[in-house]
Amino acid sequence: MTGTLPFRSDITNDETWDISDLFSSDEEFYQTLKDTLKNAQAFNKQYEQRLNNAENINAALKVYSELLIQVDRMANYAELRLSVDTANETAQTLSAKFSTTYGKIASELSFVVSEILAVSDQTLAELIRTTQYPHFLTKLKESKPYQLTPEVEKVLASLSPTFEHAYDLYGTTKMLDIHFESFNHDGKDYPLDYATFENEYEDHPDQAFRTKSFKYFSDALRKYQHTTAATYNMQVQQEKIEADLRGYDSVIDYLLQDQEVTREMFNRQIDVIMSDLAPIMQKYAKLLKRVHGLEVMGFEDLKVSIDPEYEPEISIEESKKYIFGALNVLGDDYLEMVESAYNDRWIDFAQNKGKDTGAYCASPYASHSYVFISWTGKMAETFVLAHELGHAGHFTLAQAHQNYLESEASMYFVEAPSTMNEMLMSNYLFKNSDDPKFKRWVIGSIISRTYFHNMVTHLLEAAYQREVYNKVDQGESLTAPVLNQIMRDVYGQFFGDSVKLTEGTELTWMRKPHYYMGLYSYTYSAGLTIGTVMSQRIQNEGQPAVDAWLDTLKAGGSKSPVELADIAGIDIRTDAPLKSTIGYIGSLVDELEKLTDEIDNA
Repeated sequence: MTGTLPFRSDITNDETWDISDLFSSDEEFYQTLKDTLKNAQAFNKQYEQRLNNAENINAALKVYSELLIQVDRMANYAELRLSVDTANETAQTLSAKFSTTYGKIASELSFVVSEILAVSDQTLAELIRTTQYPHFLTKLKESKPYQLTPEVEKVLASLSPTFEHAYDLYGTTKMLDIHFESFNHDGKDYPLDYATFENEYEDHPDQAFRTKSFKYFSDALRKYQHTTAATYNMQVQQEKIEADLRGYDSVIDYLLQDQEVTREMFNRQIDVIMSDLAPIMQKYAKLLKRVHGLEVMGFEDLKVSIDPEYEPEISIEESKKYIFGALNVLGDDYLEMVESAYNDRWIDFAQNKGKDTGAYCASPYASHSYVFISWTGKMAETFVLAHELGHAGHFTLAQAHQNYLESEASMYFVEAPSTMNEMLMSNYLFKNSDDPKFKRWVIGSIISRTYFHNMVTHLLEAAYQREVYNKVDQGESLTAPVLNQIMRDVYGQFFGDSVKLTEGTELTWMRKPHYYMGLYSYTYSAGLTIGTVMSQRIQNEGQPAVDAWLDTLKAGGSKSPVELADIAGIDIRTDAPLKSTIGYIGSLVDELEKLTDEIDNA
């Protein structure tokens, strides 16, 4: 699909999600926003300076949860409205109004944590033993050394909307301000924007086309590199200020606190992949170079399929067969959720002007999940859809079995259910054919879509982020040349001489929103590590492993990531699961090479 994208207003309803389960109209949203602020003020008046015993704290936490559910409901509605059409002024106004009012609501609620942490250790221990919020309170207890005075916490809460401004500014620059020139190839003009480049051009089978589209894309990004660098610097410097205020040794320690992850676990994920996976991916890059007859393997060639001519096309309707077939092993209740996602319009498939890039799953506690995707008709997108439905299945089960404060798992674990579904998809596809070309396509998709995306692209983001925060901890500010050099060094370290880092590679940091979400990028590889080991358990052990996995999903945020992995029968205290996963990736690349030899010699 290389024509001009339609406007959102021209998209048929069957390709869009229905967010009326959240709010029937913007008017209802604005009324709820007004009511929630009023209720937060009443809550403050009723409970402030009274959270000094277990009975009052438990009563307050119930009301506190109800208020946060409304905030979560409104936050998701604002995001869903805006992300499908970022140029829509009504959606922009609604999002801005929510952001402003959220600061006022957060300010009214900030006393809850401060007062709970002010009670005696004995009272807090009693609460943890007897309350329905034990893990939530345990996490609070662990953060106590870094708690500021109630007055300061209230000020920080009231300022919280401004902490989101860097992310908002990044999105505005990315989706609204950057102008991409169309380009001509073989006598035909091609429009260019984020959606066309990342969804269609980046893996185009023609190397000359890929090279040209990457150059035009990079040339447009380069014009905004200094603005984007200043925006990113604003984000990390404000994180550094808060980390220092709270007494953390580093920004990284501050950002890991809420994830319940040690610095050793964070570093291990990056260091082991950089050392052990790099040679495997260099071998994969050289195989792509050989298969496509490339004189030079450039950065812009890394996303090309092992066999572009074999890429099957698939309609939204046809995708159901593969999604249901792959996820069938998880049981009838899980499939019922998937059926609802299709039938009740939980999924936004549309491609339209102004729609944000990528894919995500939003899961407001007040209703159900919503999946954001841009469907181009490529078979590989069944992996993306299975991934996002993995998030939906996780949150559906967690929210059904946990209260709001205990429902959301640590960021470290949150990508495990999604990436596990991708592995189930690959296992299902393997069963459907013994044809070498089909098997090669399946393995190629697993490597390029699942492992390359999650354990290379996102992991290199994480390695880049670590270097950024090290510089920030040393008191440095970030400029575009500094960020460009870090990015180039990280890619150079990983790929060595197997890939030419084409001019524009260094601007890759400009393309990802994850840097505005804390230490998120590395968690994709952590989740995929758990997902890979779990999918192999399910394949080898059957129903007992499935039951263990469903119990893990139901636990939501009531356990730490280490404890969640324990329920699944996986010990992430050591590097054994990660090394096992990397070994599996190595076997896939070996099999890909073997199948290629077989096909070439046929």
